[in-house]
Amino acid sequence: MKQRILTGDRPTAPLHIGHYVGSLRNRVALQHDYDTFVLLADVQALTDNFEHPQKIRDNVMEVMLDYLAVGLDPHSATFVLQSQIPEIAELTIFFLNLVTTSHLRQNPTVKTEIAQKGYGESVPAGFFIYPVSQAADITAFGAHLVPVGDDQLPMIEQTVEIVRRFNRLYAPVLTEPKALVGEVPRLPGLDGKTKMSKSMGNAIFLSDSLDEIARKVSGMYTDPNHLKVDDPGEVEGNPVFAYLEAFDPDRQHVQALKDHYGRGGLGDVKVKRYLLEVLDAVLSPIRVRRTEYVQHLELVETALKEGTQRGREVAGQTVQMVREAMKLNYFGPS
Repeated sequence: MKQRILTGDRPTAPLHIGHYVGSLRNRVALQHDYDTFVLLADVQALTDNFEHPQKIRDNVMEVMLDYLAVGLDPHSATFVLQSQIPEIAELTIFFLNLVTTSHLRQNPTVKTEIAQKGYGESVPAGFFIYPVSQAADITAFGAHLVPVGDDQLPMIEQTVEIVRRFNRLYAPVLTEPKALVGEVPRLPGLDGKTKMSKSMGNAIFLSDSLDEIARKVSGMYTDPNHLKVDDPGEVEGNPVFAYLEAFDPDRQHVQALKDHYGRGGLGDVKVKRYLLEVLDAVLSPIRVRRTEYVQHLELVETALKEGTQRGREVAGQTVQMVREAMKLNYFGPS
């Protein structure tokens, strides 16, 4: 039997190129070697979008289109809609007894996102506990491997702690997962900031047209002191070169550009034009496949519906083992 992968995204917006280099490429490469589950985490998306449920509903299909466009195959990967798997909610409730509020408060990912969103002491409880919900996601499907960006590593560590405590207290029925970080742990935003997101307006989306990508690349942040072509430029912290390192397979050429820029004589416009060529070579085939799937949305809906049905079967098996371990199987298997 193949080992399992659990991966996914919160459908708050279409996926951007940071998702692609962060974990999507890994998912596509590994889907034939692992039993792959791809979770559309719409319940978790509501933790900070609860006032805009239509936004989440609309983006479920957008994210599905992105998944299929990058090469995830419904015959190899199982697409699961989180809200349709009540077993995940049940596991979340059980796991909450195994985690302290103090520990959740110190979770680096949660702390960072609370600060970014300006919640202060008004953080919604659902958002506060979503590391526990993620642990339920991973364990529900018995995932051995979880492809993530480096910002999600604390979530995997939290899951491992929960699994170990559950197995020690009750019975060794839950699978302990391992994180798989992509070659590019995190891609900076177009503005040079650490996080790329739609809300910050600093992302290139997989669904963007060539004209839109060209506009965004043209406006990318570079070295503010590189005022003239002949001026030496700073490569460190320059997102243009971070993107070239992530997407250009010609490593020697990228290094030559970095050296040239660093000693002066290479303008930002020329480097950005080259970056646009590199990005289009990657994203053009994705745009073409996405357009094809848009014309056959019934296939996309079928992949999600059938995948969710299989996902519930697998999660149901996990919950049955958990209930037995916790002495909650009063009436036998459900």
